[in-house]
Amino acid sequence: MGDSAVKELEDRIKKDGRVLGKDVLKVDSFLNHQVDPMLMQSMGKEFYEHFKDQGINKILTVESSGIAPAVMTGLSFGVPVVFARKHKSVTLNDDLYTSEVYSYTKKTSNHISVSKKYLSSDDKVLIIDDFLANGQAVNGLNTIIDAAGADLAGIGIVIEKSFQKGRQLIDKAGIPIYSLARIKAFDNGQVVFEDENE
Repeated sequence: MGDSAVKELEDRIKKDGRVLGKDVLKVDSFLNHQVDPMLMQSMGKEFYEHFKDQGINKILTVESSGIAPAVMTGLSFGVPVVFARKHKSVTLNDDLYTSEVYSYTKKTSNHISVSKKYLSSDDKVLIIDDFLANGQAVNGLNTIIDAAGADLAGIGIVIEKSFQKGRQLIDKAGIPIYSLARIKAFDNGQVVFEDENE
């Protein structure tokens, strides 16, 4: 199962992904604008297979692009999915855990928040997100998990740009991470994956 889900994703990236500039991959035809539910379901099952022995009882992501893979992962685990909401500014609210996230792609900062009703010290959390580049979204979610006193069991990423610094930061923190597609370079508008031969 594992290899087929990864191969399915990599094939789809090669077929439908578009490289823009030096470091942007557009996958809006199947992941973050139009969504392919069957592909999301395969990926959710793959994340489940990888993390199923970690005692996870909650999936956490950021709106909006992380929601589809997170929901399918939650379906495989049979646990709730919580998504952090983005706000341009957040007024002080005692009912929210908040963090700030900078988007290098959009060149903007957002405050993200999760209601204290949906995350607690009883939770063992799996973060699911669509992309890992500089690690800002994951870092913001981890800040919220820490504030809730919850336990971060691992991180599941759909597409990792391993030529950017996010992976190194997560590895340095000792957090288990599993990325389905790991991109090591963009070469003349083509995607080169970590597992491809030179």
